[in-house]
Amino acid sequence: MNYAHSKVKIYRQKISFLPDESRVITKLFGLDKVRIYKVIDRVLKLSEKEKGRILEQIISNFEKRHKNVKRIFKDNFDEIIKHLDITIYNELSLENKLLVGAYFTLEYSIESAALFNPSIVPHPFQTPEDMAARRLKVIISFRAVGEGHMSSVVFRSGTLDETGDIEMDELSHLVEKAKIIHSAEYSKQDFIMKLSDMGQYEWVKSIFDDLLDNFTAEELEESIKHFREKGILTPKEEQAIDTLYWILRSNYEIEFHDDSDISERVIFPRSTTDIRAIEDARFVAFSGGNGKYTYYAPYTAYNGITILPQLIETKDFFRFKISTMTGPGSQNKGMALFPEKINGKYAMISRNDNENLYIMYSDSLNYWENPVLIREPKFFWEFIQIGNSGSPIKTPKGWLLLTHGVGPVRTYSLGAILLDLNDPSKVIGELKDPLLVPRETERNGYVPNVVYACGALLHNEWVILPYAASDTRSGIVKFKLNDLLNQLTPVKN
Repeated sequence: MNYAHSKVKIYRQKISFLPDESRVITKLFGLDKVRIYKVIDRVLKLSEKEKGRILEQIISNFEKRHKNVKRIFKDNFDEIIKHLDITIYNELSLENKLLVGAYFTLEYSIESAALFNPSIVPHPFQTPEDMAARRLKVIISFRAVGEGHMSSVVFRSGTLDETGDIEMDELSHLVEKAKIIHSAEYSKQDFIMKLSDMGQYEWVKSIFDDLLDNFTAEELEESIKHFREKGILTPKEEQAIDTLYWILRSNYEIEFHDDSDISERVIFPRSTTDIRAIEDARFVAFSGGNGKYTYYAPYTAYNGITILPQLIETKDFFRFKISTMTGPGSQNKGMALFPEKINGKYAMISRNDNENLYIMYSDSLNYWENPVLIREPKFFWEFIQIGNSGSPIKTPKGWLLLTHGVGPVRTYSLGAILLDLNDPSKVIGELKDPLLVPRETERNGYVPNVVYACGALLHNEWVILPYAASDTRSGIVKFKLNDLLNQLTPVKN
Protein backbone atom coordinates (compact mmCIF):
# COMPACT_ATOMS: atom_id res chain seq x y z
CA MET A 1 0.00 0.00 0.00
CA ASN A 2 1.18 3.54 -0.61
CA TYR A 3 0.43 4.88 2.87
CA ALA A 4 3.11 7.24 4.14
CA HIS A 5 4.96 5.32 6.83
CA SER A 6 7.66 6.02 9.37
CA LYS A 7 11.34 6.44 8.50
CA VAL A 8 12.29 3.48 10.69
CA LYS A 9 14.22 1.09 8.47
CA ILE A 10 12.42 -2.26 8.40
CA TYR A 11 14.32 -5.45 7.56
CA ARG A 12 12.12 -8.29 6.37
CA GLN A 13 13.14 -11.86 7.06
CA LYS A 14 12.88 -14.20 4.09
CA ILE A 15 10.92 -16.76 6.06
CA SER A 16 7.16 -17.06 5.67
CA PHE A 17 4.74 -19.07 7.82
CA LEU A 18 1.95 -20.59 5.74
CA PRO A 19 -1.01 -22.78 6.70
CA ASP A 20 -0.19 -26.49 6.44
CA GLU A 21 -3.21 -28.72 5.81
CA SER A 22 -1.19 -31.88 6.54
CA ARG A 23 -0.92 -31.07 10.26
CA VAL A 24 -3.84 -32.99 11.76
CA ILE A 25 -5.04 -33.98 15.19
CA THR A 26 -7.69 -36.54 16.12
CA LYS A 27 -11.03 -35.74 17.72
CA LEU A 28 -13.87 -37.80 19.07
CA PHE A 29 -16.47 -38.40 16.37
CA GLY A 30 -19.62 -38.18 18.43
CA LEU A 31 -23.05 -39.36 17.28
CA ASP A 32 -26.41 -39.57 19.02
CA LYS A 33 -26.84 -42.56 21.29
CA VAL A 34 -29.11 -44.49 18.92
CA ARG A 35 -26.63 -44.26 16.06
CA ILE A 36 -23.75 -45.20 18.37
CA TYR A 37 -25.51 -48.47 19.23
CA LYS A 38 -26.16 -49.13 15.53
CA VAL A 39 -22.52 -48.54 14.54
CA ILE A 40 -21.19 -50.77 17.32
CA ASP A 41 -23.68 -53.49 16.41
CA ARG A 42 -22.58 -53.41 12.76
CA VAL A 43 -18.93 -53.68 13.73
CA LEU A 44 -19.43 -56.56 16.14
CA LYS A 45 -21.42 -58.59 13.60
CA LEU A 46 -18.33 -58.85 11.40
CA SER A 47 -16.34 -62.06 11.59
CA GLU A 48 -13.23 -62.03 13.73
CA LYS A 49 -11.10 -62.51 10.63
CA GLU A 50 -12.70 -59.57 8.87
CA LYS A 51 -12.42 -57.35 11.93
CA GLY A 52 -8.73 -58.16 12.19
CA ARG A 53 -8.16 -57.37 8.52
CA ILE A 54 -10.01 -54.01 8.70
CA LEU A 55 -8.19 -52.96 11.87
CA GLU A 56 -4.83 -53.82 10.32
CA GLN A 57 -5.63 -51.63 7.31
CA ILE A 58 -6.76 -48.73 9.49
CA ILE A 59 -3.63 -48.84 11.63
CA SER A 60 -1.44 -49.04 8.53
CA ASN A 61 -3.20 -45.99 7.07
CA PHE A 62 -2.91 -43.81 10.17
CA GLU A 63 0.04 -44.92 12.32
CA LYS A 64 2.44 -42.58 10.50
CA ARG A 65 0.08 -39.62 10.93
CA HIS A 66 -0.16 -39.92 14.72
CA LYS A 67 2.29 -41.01 17.41
CA ASN A 68 0.16 -43.66 19.07
CA VAL A 69 -2.92 -44.34 17.01
CA LYS A 70 -3.88 -47.43 19.04
CA ARG A 71 -4.02 -45.36 22.22
CA ILE A 72 -6.21 -42.81 20.40
CA PHE A 73 -8.68 -45.51 19.32
CA LYS A 74 -8.76 -47.05 22.80
CA ASP A 75 -9.34 -43.68 24.51
CA ASN A 76 -12.18 -42.84 22.10
CA PHE A 77 -13.77 -46.23 22.71
CA ASP A 78 -13.63 -45.62 26.46
CA GLU A 79 -15.13 -42.16 26.05
CA ILE A 80 -18.00 -43.38 23.88
CA ILE A 81 -19.10 -46.26 26.10
CA LYS A 82 -19.06 -44.07 29.24
CA HIS A 83 -22.36 -42.61 28.03
CA LEU A 84 -24.02 -45.94 27.11
CA ASP A 85 -26.31 -48.13 29.18
CA ILE A 86 -24.84 -51.49 28.15
CA THR A 87 -21.87 -52.50 30.28
CA ILE A 88 -21.09 -55.68 28.31
CA TYR A 89 -18.99 -53.60 25.91
CA ASN A 90 -16.33 -53.41 28.63
CA GLU A 91 -15.78 -57.15 28.15
CA LEU A 92 -14.86 -56.88 24.47
CA SER A 93 -11.41 -57.94 23.34
CA LEU A 94 -8.78 -55.25 22.87
CA GLU A 95 -8.95 -55.73 19.09
CA ASN A 96 -12.70 -55.11 19.10
CA LYS A 97 -12.29 -52.04 21.31
CA LEU A 98 -9.69 -50.56 18.97
CA LEU A 99 -11.84 -51.16 15.90
CA VAL A 100 -14.93 -49.63 17.51
CA GLY A 101 -12.82 -46.68 18.69
CA ALA A 102 -11.59 -46.11 15.15
CA TYR A 103 -15.17 -45.58 13.96
CA PHE A 104 -15.60 -42.83 16.56
CA THR A 105 -12.40 -41.01 15.61
CA LEU A 106 -11.96 -38.23 13.08
CA GLU A 107 -9.03 -36.15 11.89
CA TYR A 108 -9.06 -32.36 12.06
CA SER A 109 -6.62 -30.16 10.14
CA ILE A 110 -5.77 -27.49 12.69
CA GLU A 111 -4.21 -24.90 10.37
CA SER A 112 -5.70 -25.64 6.97
CA ALA A 113 -7.20 -22.14 6.68
CA ALA A 114 -4.79 -19.73 8.39
CA LEU A 115 -1.68 -19.33 10.52
CA PHE A 116 -1.53 -15.82 11.92
CA ASN A 117 -1.38 -13.37 14.85
CA PRO A 118 2.00 -14.49 16.24
CA SER A 119 3.83 -13.63 19.44
CA ILE A 120 7.45 -14.40 20.34
CA VAL A 121 9.25 -15.10 23.64
CA PRO A 122 12.65 -16.43 24.69
CA HIS A 123 12.73 -20.21 24.93
CA PRO A 124 12.82 -21.38 28.58
CA PHE A 125 15.86 -23.56 27.82
CA GLN A 126 18.91 -21.67 26.50
CA THR A 127 22.29 -23.29 25.81
CA PRO A 128 25.55 -21.80 27.14
CA GLU A 129 26.91 -21.87 23.59
CA ASP A 130 24.06 -19.72 22.25
CA MET A 131 24.32 -17.28 25.14
CA ALA A 132 28.08 -16.90 24.65
CA ALA A 133 27.53 -16.13 20.95
CA ARG A 134 24.71 -13.66 21.78
CA ARG A 135 22.20 -15.97 20.10
CA LEU A 136 18.72 -16.48 21.49
CA LYS A 137 16.49 -19.52 21.14
CA VAL A 138 12.86 -18.43 20.81
CA ILE A 139 9.34 -19.80 20.70
CA ILE A 140 6.78 -18.27 18.34
CA SER A 141 3.09 -18.88 18.98
CA PHE A 142 0.41 -18.63 16.29
CA ARG A 143 -3.33 -18.67 16.05
CA ALA A 144 -4.10 -21.61 13.78
CA VAL A 145 -7.48 -21.84 12.05
CA GLY A 146 -9.00 -24.96 10.52
CA GLU A 147 -12.35 -26.23 9.32
CA GLY A 148 -15.33 -24.24 10.59
CA HIS A 149 -13.05 -21.37 11.61
CA MET A 150 -12.13 -23.20 14.82
CA SER A 151 -8.88 -21.72 16.12
CA SER A 152 -6.18 -23.02 18.45
CA VAL A 153 -2.64 -22.16 19.55
CA VAL A 154 0.39 -23.77 17.88
CA PHE A 155 4.12 -23.22 18.31
CA ARG A 156 7.36 -23.05 16.34
CA SER A 157 10.92 -22.69 17.62
CA GLY A 158 14.06 -21.17 16.19
CA THR A 159 17.26 -19.30 17.02
CA LEU A 160 18.04 -15.62 16.54
CA ASP A 161 21.64 -14.86 15.65
CA GLU A 162 23.48 -11.83 17.01
CA THR A 163 21.95 -9.55 14.37
CA GLY A 164 18.37 -10.73 14.85
CA ASP A 165 18.09 -13.02 11.83
CA ILE A 166 16.21 -16.22 12.60
CA GLU A 167 16.87 -19.83 11.71
CA MET A 168 13.81 -21.96 12.35
CA ASP A 169 13.98 -25.47 13.76
CA GLU A 170 12.64 -28.36 11.73
CA LEU A 171 8.84 -28.57 11.75
CA SER A 172 7.37 -31.91 12.81
CA HIS A 173 4.54 -33.27 10.69
CA LEU A 174 2.96 -34.77 13.81
CA VAL A 175 0.61 -32.82 16.08
CA GLU A 176 -0.46 -33.70 19.61
CA LYS A 177 -3.36 -32.47 21.72
CA ALA A 178 -2.66 -32.00 25.39
CA LYS A 179 -4.04 -34.26 28.08
CA ILE A 180 -6.23 -32.87 30.84
CA ILE A 181 -4.63 -33.12 34.30
CA HIS A 182 -7.48 -34.46 36.41
CA SER A 183 -5.60 -33.96 39.68
CA ALA A 184 -5.35 -30.21 39.14
CA GLU A 185 -6.31 -27.90 41.99
CA TYR A 186 -8.46 -24.79 41.75
CA SER A 187 -8.28 -21.52 43.65
CA LYS A 188 -11.28 -20.89 45.89
CA GLN A 189 -10.64 -17.16 45.83
CA ASP A 190 -10.69 -17.07 42.00
CA PHE A 191 -14.05 -18.87 41.92
CA ILE A 192 -15.52 -16.57 44.57
CA MET A 193 -14.38 -13.46 42.69
CA LYS A 194 -15.89 -14.67 39.40
CA LEU A 195 -19.19 -15.65 41.01
CA SER A 196 -19.31 -12.33 42.87
CA ASP A 197 -18.55 -10.51 39.63
CA MET A 198 -21.62 -12.22 38.13
CA GLY A 199 -23.80 -11.50 41.19
CA GLN A 200 -24.27 -15.20 42.07
CA TYR A 201 -21.89 -15.94 44.93
CA GLU A 202 -24.41 -15.32 47.74
CA TRP A 203 -26.67 -18.10 46.43
CA VAL A 204 -24.00 -20.80 46.75
CA LYS A 205 -21.80 -19.30 49.43
CA SER A 206 -22.07 -22.30 51.76
CA ILE A 207 -20.67 -24.64 49.07
CA PHE A 208 -17.29 -23.05 49.65
CA ASP A 209 -17.38 -23.46 53.44
CA ASP A 210 -16.25 -27.09 53.09
CA LEU A 211 -13.51 -26.38 50.56
CA LEU A 212 -9.83 -25.64 51.18
CA ASP A 213 -8.21 -22.58 49.65
CA ASN A 214 -7.16 -24.89 46.80
CA PHE A 215 -9.55 -27.71 45.93
CA THR A 216 -10.00 -30.46 43.33
CA ALA A 217 -12.95 -31.00 41.00
CA GLU A 218 -13.93 -34.08 43.03
CA GLU A 219 -14.00 -32.05 46.25
CA LEU A 220 -16.20 -29.43 44.61
CA GLU A 221 -18.58 -32.14 43.35
CA GLU A 222 -18.84 -33.54 46.88
CA SER A 223 -19.58 -30.11 48.36
CA ILE A 224 -22.27 -29.44 45.74
CA LYS A 225 -23.80 -32.83 46.53
CA HIS A 226 -24.04 -31.92 50.24
CA PHE A 227 -25.55 -28.55 49.29
CA ARG A 228 -28.27 -30.26 47.25
CA GLU A 229 -29.09 -32.67 50.09
CA LYS A 230 -30.25 -29.78 52.29
CA GLY A 231 -33.50 -29.42 50.34
CA ILE A 232 -35.13 -28.29 47.12
CA LEU A 233 -33.09 -25.55 45.52
CA THR A 234 -34.45 -22.24 44.27
CA PRO A 235 -34.09 -21.31 40.58
CA LYS A 236 -31.38 -18.80 41.50
CA GLU A 237 -29.44 -21.44 43.40
CA GLU A 238 -29.68 -23.81 40.44
CA GLN A 239 -28.50 -21.05 38.12
CA ALA A 240 -25.56 -20.29 40.39
CA ILE A 241 -24.56 -23.97 40.43
CA ASP A 242 -24.70 -24.03 36.62
CA THR A 243 -22.41 -21.00 36.62
CA LEU A 244 -20.11 -22.75 39.07
CA TYR A 245 -19.77 -25.70 36.68
CA TRP A 246 -19.20 -23.27 33.80
CA ILE A 247 -16.30 -21.70 35.68
CA LEU A 248 -14.93 -25.17 36.51
CA ARG A 249 -14.92 -26.13 32.82
CA SER A 250 -13.15 -22.86 31.99
CA ASN A 251 -10.30 -23.45 34.46
CA TYR A 252 -8.13 -26.49 33.90
CA GLU A 253 -4.58 -27.74 33.43
CA ILE A 254 -3.16 -29.62 30.46
CA GLU A 255 0.17 -31.26 29.67
CA PHE A 256 2.04 -32.72 26.72
CA HIS A 257 4.33 -35.74 26.57
CA ASP A 258 7.83 -34.77 27.64
CA ASP A 259 9.30 -36.25 24.46
CA SER A 260 7.18 -34.10 22.14
CA ASP A 261 8.70 -31.38 20.00
CA ILE A 262 7.39 -27.85 20.57
CA SER A 263 5.99 -27.81 17.02
CA GLU A 264 3.92 -30.92 17.83
CA ARG A 265 1.95 -29.25 20.63
CA VAL A 266 -1.41 -27.61 20.06
CA ILE A 267 -3.62 -25.96 22.66
CA PHE A 268 -7.00 -26.89 21.23
CA PRO A 269 -10.47 -25.72 22.37
CA ARG A 270 -11.90 -28.10 24.95
CA SER A 271 -14.32 -26.19 27.22
CA THR A 272 -17.79 -24.74 26.68
CA THR A 273 -16.29 -21.24 26.71
CA ASP A 274 -13.73 -21.71 23.93
CA ILE A 275 -15.43 -24.41 21.85
CA ARG A 276 -15.16 -22.21 18.76
CA ALA A 277 -11.90 -20.37 19.26
CA ILE A 278 -8.82 -19.62 21.30
CA GLU A 279 -8.01 -16.21 19.86
CA ASP A 280 -4.84 -14.11 19.78
CA ALA A 281 -2.77 -15.37 22.71
CA ARG A 282 -0.22 -12.70 23.65
CA PHE A 283 2.66 -14.58 25.28
CA VAL A 284 5.10 -12.72 27.51
CA ALA A 285 8.05 -13.88 29.62
CA PHE A 286 7.18 -12.50 33.06
CA SER A 287 10.07 -11.88 35.43
CA GLY A 288 9.59 -12.82 39.05
CA GLY A 289 12.64 -10.77 40.01
CA ASN A 290 14.69 -13.85 40.93
CA GLY A 291 16.10 -14.62 37.50
CA LYS A 292 13.25 -17.02 36.76
CA TYR A 293 10.42 -16.51 34.30
CA THR A 294 6.83 -17.61 34.02
CA TYR A 295 5.15 -17.35 30.65
CA TYR A 296 1.67 -15.83 30.55
CA ALA A 297 -0.68 -15.29 27.64
CA PRO A 298 -3.99 -13.46 27.92
CA TYR A 299 -6.32 -14.63 25.16
CA THR A 300 -9.95 -14.47 24.12
CA ALA A 301 -12.11 -17.58 24.44
CA TYR A 302 -15.09 -17.66 22.07
CA ASN A 303 -17.96 -20.15 22.06
CA GLY A 304 -19.76 -18.83 18.99
CA ILE A 305 -21.88 -16.37 20.98
CA THR A 306 -19.88 -14.71 23.74
CA ILE A 307 -16.23 -13.98 24.51
CA LEU A 308 -14.39 -14.62 27.76
CA PRO A 309 -10.94 -13.27 28.68
CA GLN A 310 -8.72 -16.17 29.72
CA LEU A 311 -5.10 -16.60 30.83
CA ILE A 312 -2.54 -19.25 29.88
CA GLU A 313 0.32 -19.91 32.31
CA THR A 314 3.37 -22.12 31.83
CA LYS A 315 6.97 -22.41 32.95
CA ASP A 316 8.20 -24.94 30.41
CA PHE A 317 5.67 -25.13 27.51
CA PHE A 318 4.93 -28.74 28.50
CA ARG A 319 2.38 -28.09 31.23
CA PHE A 320 -0.15 -25.26 30.98
CA LYS A 321 -2.70 -23.80 33.38
CA ILE A 322 -5.81 -22.19 31.88
CA SER A 323 -7.78 -19.78 34.08
CA THR A 324 -10.50 -17.16 33.80
CA MET A 325 -9.82 -13.45 34.21
CA THR A 326 -12.55 -11.70 36.16
CA GLY A 327 -13.55 -8.22 37.25
CA PRO A 328 -15.15 -5.27 35.45
CA GLY A 329 -11.86 -4.61 33.63
CA SER A 330 -11.88 -8.07 32.00
CA GLN A 331 -14.67 -7.45 29.56
CA ASN A 332 -13.14 -7.15 26.09
CA LYS A 333 -10.50 -8.42 23.71
CA GLY A 334 -6.82 -7.59 23.36
CA MET A 335 -5.30 -7.68 26.85
CA ALA A 336 -1.50 -7.63 27.14
CA LEU A 337 0.44 -8.14 30.38
CA PHE A 338 3.54 -6.16 31.31
CA PRO A 339 6.62 -8.42 31.69
CA GLU A 340 7.16 -7.40 35.33
CA LYS A 341 5.30 -5.75 38.19
CA ILE A 342 5.00 -1.95 38.21
CA ASN A 343 5.29 -0.41 41.67
CA GLY A 344 4.47 -3.76 43.24
CA LYS A 345 1.41 -4.51 41.11
CA TYR A 346 0.66 -6.46 37.96
CA ALA A 347 -0.10 -4.18 35.01
CA MET A 348 -2.17 -4.84 31.91
CA ILE A 349 -2.79 -2.95 28.67
CA SER A 350 -6.40 -3.36 27.53
CA ARG A 351 -9.04 -2.01 25.19
CA ASN A 352 -12.10 -2.00 27.38
CA ASP A 353 -14.38 -0.10 25.05
CA ASN A 354 -13.25 -1.64 21.73
CA GLU A 355 -11.78 1.70 20.67
CA ASN A 356 -9.14 3.15 23.02
CA LEU A 357 -6.07 1.98 24.95
CA TYR A 358 -6.30 1.55 28.72
CA ILE A 359 -4.04 0.43 31.53
CA MET A 360 -5.05 -1.51 34.64
CA TYR A 361 -3.21 -2.49 37.83
CA SER A 362 -3.98 -5.43 40.09
CA ASP A 363 -2.72 -7.51 42.98
CA SER A 364 -4.07 -10.58 41.19
CA LEU A 365 -3.41 -11.87 37.68
CA ASN A 366 -7.01 -13.04 37.47
CA TYR A 367 -8.91 -9.97 38.68
CA TRP A 368 -8.89 -6.64 36.85
CA GLU A 369 -10.79 -3.41 37.43
CA ASN A 370 -10.53 0.38 37.20
CA PRO A 371 -9.18 0.76 33.65
CA VAL A 372 -7.50 4.13 33.06
CA LEU A 373 -7.59 5.67 29.58
CA ILE A 374 -4.09 6.32 28.23
CA ARG A 375 -4.60 6.86 24.50
CA GLU A 376 -7.40 7.59 22.04
CA PRO A 377 -7.16 7.28 18.24
CA LYS A 378 -5.16 10.28 17.07
CA PHE A 379 -3.81 9.78 13.55
CA PHE A 380 -5.73 9.10 10.34
CA TRP A 381 -4.57 5.47 10.12
CA GLU A 382 -6.10 4.68 13.54
CA PHE A 383 -9.29 6.77 13.58
CA ILE A 384 -11.56 3.70 13.88
CA GLN A 385 -9.78 2.09 16.84
CA ILE A 386 -6.40 1.30 18.34
CA GLY A 387 -5.09 -1.64 20.30
CA ASN A 388 -1.87 -3.21 21.46
CA SER A 389 0.32 -5.52 19.40
CA GLY A 390 1.57 -7.47 22.37
CA SER A 391 3.12 -6.80 25.76
CA PRO A 392 5.19 -3.64 26.33
CA ILE A 393 8.95 -3.97 25.91
CA LYS A 394 11.17 -2.42 28.59
CA THR A 395 13.83 -0.03 27.23
CA PRO A 396 16.09 2.50 28.98
CA LYS A 397 13.87 5.33 27.73
CA GLY A 398 10.49 3.86 28.58
CA TRP A 399 8.05 1.04 27.89
CA LEU A 400 7.82 0.53 24.13
CA LEU A 401 4.26 -0.46 23.25
CA LEU A 402 3.71 -1.58 19.69
CA THR A 403 0.17 -0.81 18.62
CA HIS A 404 -2.23 -1.48 15.80
CA GLY A 405 -4.61 1.04 14.32
CA VAL A 406 -7.66 0.63 12.10
CA GLY A 407 -8.11 3.28 9.43
CA PRO A 408 -9.99 3.82 6.16
CA VAL A 409 -11.37 0.74 4.37
CA ARG A 410 -10.69 -1.18 7.63
CA THR A 411 -6.97 -1.19 6.94
CA TYR A 412 -4.85 -2.35 9.88
CA SER A 413 -1.39 -0.80 10.38
CA LEU A 414 1.16 -1.19 13.16
CA GLY A 415 2.43 1.77 15.16
CA ALA A 416 4.27 2.52 18.41
CA ILE A 417 4.03 4.65 21.53
CA LEU A 418 6.39 5.05 24.49
CA LEU A 419 5.16 4.89 28.08
CA ASP A 420 6.85 6.28 31.19
CA LEU A 421 8.90 3.61 32.97
CA ASN A 422 7.62 4.40 36.46
CA ASP A 423 4.13 5.54 35.49
CA PRO A 424 3.12 3.78 32.25
CA SER A 425 -0.25 5.50 32.29
CA LYS A 426 1.68 8.45 30.79
CA VAL A 427 2.40 8.39 27.06
CA ILE A 428 5.72 10.18 26.56
CA GLY A 429 6.37 9.48 22.89
CA GLU A 430 4.46 8.48 19.76
CA LEU A 431 5.08 7.47 16.16
CA LYS A 432 2.99 9.70 13.94
CA ASP A 433 3.18 7.48 10.86
CA PRO A 434 2.65 3.71 10.74
CA LEU A 435 5.62 1.49 11.47
CA LEU A 436 4.32 -1.30 9.24
CA VAL A 437 1.56 -1.35 6.63
CA PRO A 438 0.34 -4.18 4.39
CA ARG A 439 2.50 -4.60 1.32
CA GLU A 440 0.74 -5.08 -2.00
CA THR A 441 1.49 -8.81 -1.82
CA GLU A 442 0.01 -8.99 1.70
CA ARG A 443 -3.29 -7.25 1.07
CA ASN A 444 -5.31 -10.29 -0.01
CA GLY A 445 -6.42 -13.01 2.37
CA TYR A 446 -9.20 -14.08 4.70
CA VAL A 447 -9.43 -10.49 6.03
CA PRO A 448 -7.87 -8.12 3.45
CA ASN A 449 -5.59 -5.15 4.16
CA VAL A 450 -4.44 -6.25 7.61
CA VAL A 451 -1.11 -6.50 9.39
CA TYR A 452 -1.40 -7.59 13.01
CA ALA A 453 0.90 -8.81 15.78
CA CYS A 454 0.54 -10.25 19.28
CA GLY A 455 4.05 -9.76 20.62
CA ALA A 456 7.65 -8.79 19.85
CA LEU A 457 10.94 -9.03 21.75
CA LEU A 458 14.19 -7.12 22.11
CA HIS A 459 17.35 -9.02 21.16
CA ASN A 460 20.64 -7.14 21.45
CA GLU A 461 19.94 -3.88 19.58
CA TRP A 462 17.11 -5.36 17.48
CA VAL A 463 13.36 -5.52 17.93
CA ILE A 464 12.10 -8.79 16.43
CA LEU A 465 8.49 -8.57 15.32
CA PRO A 466 6.54 -11.53 13.92
CA TYR A 467 3.37 -10.30 12.23
CA ALA A 468 0.35 -11.63 10.36
CA ALA A 469 -0.82 -10.59 6.90
CA SER A 470 -4.55 -10.46 6.13
CA ASP A 471 -5.43 -13.07 8.77
CA THR A 472 -3.96 -15.81 6.61
CA ARG A 473 -0.16 -16.14 6.87
CA SER A 474 2.71 -14.67 8.86
CA GLY A 475 6.21 -13.27 8.50
CA ILE A 476 8.93 -11.62 10.59
CA VAL A 477 10.52 -8.18 10.45
CA LYS A 478 13.26 -6.61 12.53
CA PHE A 479 14.36 -3.05 13.17
CA LYS A 480 16.85 -1.34 15.43
CA LEU A 481 15.44 -0.14 18.72
CA ASN A 482 17.25 3.20 18.58
CA ASP A 483 16.01 3.83 15.03
CA LEU A 484 12.46 3.65 16.36
CA LEU A 485 13.09 5.61 19.55
CA ASN A 486 14.73 8.41 17.52
CA GLN A 487 11.61 8.69 15.36
CA LEU A 488 9.21 9.12 18.26
CA THR A 489 7.69 12.54 18.79
CA PRO A 490 7.65 13.64 22.45
CA VAL A 491 4.21 13.91 24.04
CA LYS A 492 3.49 16.54 26.66
CA ASN A 493 1.37 15.41 29.61
